[in-house]
Amino acid sequence: MFLKDKSTGDLVEVLDMAAMVDPCREKLEGRYHAGEELQDPAQFVKDRLEFPSGEELPRCWIDAGYRGTRH
Repeated sequence: MFLKDKSTGDLVEVLDMAAMVDPCREKLEGRYHAGEELQDPAQFVKDRLEFPSGEELPRCWIDAGYRGTRH
């Protein structure tokens, strides 16, 4: 799965799907998907990522207390 880095607009290939959907984990492992060479894996803060369409990630993936919080 690919997400987009909000600050750069670059695509990030998600390498740890479990971390992506776990609201208790602030970061996930991924790698930039840019250029011709395979990039090294890195840690990405989830709230700095979005779907390639520009949609935010679901709150249940980011906020462990999303059920008790009203917005």
